Amino acid sequence: MSVSEKVSLSDALSNVDVLDELTLPDEQPCIEAAPCSILYQANFDTNFEDRNGFVTGIAKYIEEATIHANLNELLEEGNAHAVMLYTWRCCSRAIPQPRSNEQPDRVHIYERTVQVLAPEVDKLLQFMYFQRKAIERFCGEVRRLCHAEKRRDFVSEAYLLTLGKFVNMFAVLDELKNMKSSVKNDYSTYRRAAQFLKVMSDSQSLQESQNLSMFLATQNKIRDTVKDALEKINGYEDLLADVVNICVQMFETKMYLTPSEKHMLVKVMGFGLFLMDSEACNINRLDQKKKIKLDRIDRIFKNLEVVPLFGDMQIAPFNYIKRSKHYDPSKWPLSSSPNPPSPQADLMVHLPQIREEHQNYISELSRYSNEVTTTFKEAGSDSENKAVTELCLRGLHLLSSWCSVLTELCSWKLLHPTDHTTNPRCPPEAEEYERATRYNYSSEEKFAMIEVIAMIKGLQVLMSRMETVFTDAARRSIYAELQDFVQLILREPLRKAIKNKKDLIRSIIVSVRETCGDWARGCEPQQDPALRGKKDAEASFTIKVPRRNVGPSSTQLYMVRTQLEALISDKSGGRRTLRKDLDATTLQQIEAFHRQSFYWTYLLNLADFLSKCCDLSQLWYREFYLEMTMGRKVNVMRHNHNEECNDLITMEKRIQFPIEMSMPWILTDHILKSKEPAMMEYVLYPLDLYNDSAQYALTVFKKQFLYDEVEAEVNLCFDQFVYKLSELVYAHYKQLASRLRNGLTRICIAPSTQRSQSFVGPQHLHALVRLLGYQGVAVVVSELLGVARGLLHGTLAQFTRALAAAMPRHCKLPRYDYGDLLTRERLCCGLSLFSVVLRRLRACLVAPQWPAPPTSHHAPLHTDDTTEFHRELFGEGLHWAGCTIIALLGQQRRFEALDFCYHILRIFSVLARHLAAVDEDRGGVEHVRCFPPPSTTQHVG
Repeated sequence: MSVSEKVSLSDALSNVDVLDELTLPDEQPCIEAAPCSILYQANFDTNFEDRNGFVTGIAKYIEEATIHANLNELLEEGNAHAVMLYTWRCCSRAIPQPRSNEQPDRVHIYERTVQVLAPEVDKLLQFMYFQRKAIERFCGEVRRLCHAEKRRDFVSEAYLLTLGKFVNMFAVLDELKNMKSSVKNDYSTYRRAAQFLKVMSDSQSLQESQNLSMFLATQNKIRDTVKDALEKINGYEDLLADVVNICVQMFETKMYLTPSEKHMLVKVMGFGLFLMDSEACNINRLDQKKKIKLDRIDRIFKNLEVVPLFGDMQIAPFNYIKRSKHYDPSKWPLSSSPNPPSPQADLMVHLPQIREEHQNYISELSRYSNEVTTTFKEAGSDSENKAVTELCLRGLHLLSSWCSVLTELCSWKLLHPTDHTTNPRCPPEAEEYERATRYNYSSEEKFAMIEVIAMIKGLQVLMSRMETVFTDAARRSIYAELQDFVQLILREPLRKAIKNKKDLIRSIIVSVRETCGDWARGCEPQQDPALRGKKDAEASFTIKVPRRNVGPSSTQLYMVRTQLEALISDKSGGRRTLRKDLDATTLQQIEAFHRQSFYWTYLLNLADFLSKCCDLSQLWYREFYLEMTMGRKVNVMRHNHNEECNDLITMEKRIQFPIEMSMPWILTDHILKSKEPAMMEYVLYPLDLYNDSAQYALTVFKKQFLYDEVEAEVNLCFDQFVYKLSELVYAHYKQLASRLRNGLTRICIAPSTQRSQSFVGPQHLHALVRLLGYQGVAVVVSELLGVARGLLHGTLAQFTRALAAAMPRHCKLPRYDYGDLLTRERLCCGLSLFSVVLRRLRACLVAPQWPAPPTSHHAPLHTDDTTEFHRELFGEGLHWAGCTIIALLGQQRRFEALDFCYHILRIFSVLARHLAAVDEDRGGVEHVRCFPPPSTTQHVG
């Protein structure tokens, strides 16, 4: 563009806007989790409100859907009461108490006490009423299902699982009520003030107050009430056995997704067996009758000794078995023995597998992500959508399993705090929570936790970016599978049921097809011969199944799965099962569909379950331990002036623990203190646990004060983080500046040997080139080639033959990650000095002392054998020397095949750029910069 040419302002601005489209990869690791400035989640669960729309379905399952809706509402209400109990902070400690009966403002204090505590006491009353209502409703459902006629009917998997959720809710509420002594203290304060003011004057209020007081004061009140009510129901143990068995089956087959669902199954097993064991029912006899499998449950309890109960509360499910009436240690050989310890207590056992799973999945996800971002095409085929859906589901399972490993480790540590005898770093006066967190993890465990957290948050970012791709593919894949199954696969069993006059099977299949069939012309084709029990004629009848981007509703999915489960269930209470009237092929197809469709709910609500699978908020919450300490810290002041003096015991009041006991800051501070270079890129990931905690406080607990506490701790931790990081940066550059100013010898740390060694680098080489000039460099290179030729033909050749005979069977090279060769600058004629040296060394290696063995058909697998030329190398220079000799002998292809030695491929690619002008394996184009020959400045006197 000429100088005189004018550019308008709009053109200039448009050119500037184009710069935003340029990609500027910085090759730096992502050090933060998924940021969300505006968070929203679409909830498509209707809780069966649309059940009346499916009037064509079987009335029995619509009635069951109505019961499910009511039970789900009770479960939500129970969760709200659990949140209320867990987040309860003691109010009575902040309320002033009258010091004497003659205090003039005593009435005013009591009035304000009643005014402040009355809303909280009302919550406790509602909680007492709720537990009564929930127990009555639960026992009513059990009584209905245990009726002699009802036991002959089929009970669905979803129904049994809902009953299991009730069992879990009772266990959680009972433990929370037992734990919260502040609830009892607050109510005692309110009752004392109310009695003084005669607020509760009528008999009904007094009776309610007495009932609430007894309810709060009685330990295990909910548990015992449920157990007593169930023992009055004839045959309840058989129904609870079905609930326990379905939990065992789902746990062993991993029919769950989130960590909370996994832990709920384990808690239901323990508490369910406790409820079953009574005077009339011995669980050991049920095991002998093969109604339950105690050995399978024993194995589960051993692998998972401690599970999270609620927040930072944890429970050992096997403790329920120990409290049962007919506990027999011989029936529980694994759980009753303390040795060996549970695998959940050792994170280092799981770490290698987690690394491998993460590396494999990230590679596959990156490959697909590149395809999506670089190419644009319409909706994929059914097979492509199914592959993407399976990839997404596998990622959710991995995130959930990694998150479970961390939460289970923390739960085990909280239940097994250390002490000063086990850990010398732990002072004798350390607090309970401090012994459970700050001093309870080794350095290796902290690094492993940081690494796993980084894997979880990093993968969450990648999957969040592809959320639209995943959801689109999932909806299309689910729609295709559902419609193909309903319209095509169910045709043949429907035809046989009509032909053989199996009316019940026919009605169930017709109900399934009418519930979710999306026909091409809006209605089922009446000319279908299968509807008349006939086979297709020679001119076969074809059904064209449409393809849409929409999934089934929650009610549709429930109706389809429940009705299909009725067909394949082998439990009939003495009746002939329907599965005996189906052929083997149809059974396999229905069972496969029923198994796959279990995960569709998670895929259709991907955003919600992705965040649940990555939720690590439990690592911050400490309400249980705050309740234990009651906001006080015991301080021991040394006071030993003479033999008569004793230490002074003081109590320090506070409402939170210091950040030194907070897991996010413990992990962050460990990185800063250790100064481990490899872990420095993970330094911000532990701080993301505060995001999880704040999110949980707002969306689940719905408590502003918890969010404020998280925010305050984040501000404090970030200030400390910036301060400590600034100290590290300042110390580094202070040492660098002092070394430069004092002219100290440059040294570097060799990663392979972890030792300091002299440094020879570009600074020295540039000075040598300027000093020697062209002719001097040629002379030096010639001398060096002579030395190399002598070594190759002499000492190295002898060592090679000796090493080849004595090498072990397997010997692998360390990873190569040392950057590129410093040969970017070329001479004025375009020649590379390094290429010349390589070609001359290749001429030396033609001698018979360096034979290249013939290539075998299984060369990639042959590389690990001792007949090949490779060795265990230490030091950067030796890495280059060994790979250079291999490349000059033409054996590098053995390492490139199948990419099993990827850690040395880059060395070969760098060497290839200098050995050949054009190479197929060149990753990119090298830009050559030409420099003129150095000229000698003439000084004129």
